[in-house]
Amino acid sequence: MNATLSRRRFLAVPAALGAAALLPGDFAVALAEETPRMPDLSDWSKVRGQFQLDPDWMHFASFFIASHPAPVRDAIDGWRRAMDRNPFQVIEQGMFEDEAHNIPLQVRAAIARYLGGGAEDIALTRSTTEGLALVYHGLPLKAGDEVLATTHDHYSHHESIRLATRRAGATMRRVPLFDEAAQASTGSMIERLLAAVKPATRVVGLTWVHSSSGMRLPIREIAAALKQRHPDVLLVVDGVHGLGSTDETVATMGADYFCAGCHKWMFAPRGTGLVWASAQNWARLTPTIPDFSDFESYDAWSHDRAPATPNNAARMSPGGFHAFEHQWAMGAAFGMHERMGRSRVAARIRALNDQLKAGLSGIGKVRIHTPMSGDLSAGLVAFEIDGVKTDDVVKRLLERRIIASSSPYAVSYPRLAPSLINTPEEVDRAIAAVREIAA
Repeated sequence: MNATLSRRRFLAVPAALGAAALLPGDFAVALAEETPRMPDLSDWSKVRGQFQLDPDWMHFASFFIASHPAPVRDAIDGWRRAMDRNPFQVIEQGMFEDEAHNIPLQVRAAIARYLGGGAEDIALTRSTTEGLALVYHGLPLKAGDEVLATTHDHYSHHESIRLATRRAGATMRRVPLFDEAAQASTGSMIERLLAAVKPATRVVGLTWVHSSSGMRLPIREIAAALKQRHPDVLLVVDGVHGLGSTDETVATMGADYFCAGCHKWMFAPRGTGLVWASAQNWARLTPTIPDFSDFESYDAWSHDRAPATPNNAARMSPGGFHAFEHQWAMGAAFGMHERMGRSRVAARIRALNDQLKAGLSGIGKVRIHTPMSGDLSAGLVAFEIDGVKTDDVVKRLLERRIIASSSPYAVSYPRLAPSLINTPEEVDRAIAAVREIAA
């Protein structure tokens, strides 16, 4: 059966579009004509100018959810206009025609240029939470198996593991990698993790950058040590606060599964995310949600049989109709990061955060919980002021037009997160504000 006709029948739409139908390439040409070229991003003031942030505020919480920069806004608007004019043809031809014009595949290829590897390694999701849940629920866990996590992970990571292990009859255990993030070292964290792995451990779950403390785990070194000692233990990484802030090639860092939302440091459209894995590791998983991306899934259904090929990234991408103007505009965000340069972006974020930590360290009543080393930290700084509650610190910064945040954990700290939208002058003003509050 013709693949295009099968895909159309899959969605119960007419097999023929008629003589007036546009070719897939026509949409791409029209979209390119409506979408401005990538702007000049040669200096940080030009990068900052891509965002429509309120200039009356200093925004130090952009890691929570990003403002869309101009290239992303333009891409969303272009797809929205195209879909509003002709929704059937844009979706039909953008998803269910030949691979040469398949928009999700093009988006995955753009992401792969940034992560390393190939488009076939990437599943598209809507958030870190969704990606973690798809991976953990897809793993072949059984009674007696254990998933080892740390006490430092976010609710979404812990809850994904808890729900998956409960369903499988497996168990979950959590261990600390350090007592105080600011005092931790690569060697001590590796030692603790390896000592915690037991014979029943099948999976280790780690968070690349901890939003609780600002700690950035040395995933590459941890993964190498884990694989050397326990080669059959799988490593799942929540990478949301490292992706877009750190100069690292995800495809070679050692994770078996890397899950991240893209609407934080990557500046991608809100409601977008990804999971990266190798073909071998995709094949281990069982999908949870029917897909719209892998033809073999539909062909197997139409012939009342199981899929004849191994599971893959496309089969793990949740199907259904989504906010395609957002998902398909992801490529613009990754293209913007390519234009800025991964190492250049990471160096800028590191410099601003180093400046912040140096300034805060000179304030007597301030205790910094983020490692001072840029090798073990990324884009956010967690601290506390002696005698001032976390919520009061955030509130008093807000009174000074500085948007900070508090960490959503049992032990909560104020956080300032200098990013590409901030300037060294703003960092100095934030330091001065903390000094006033501490006084």
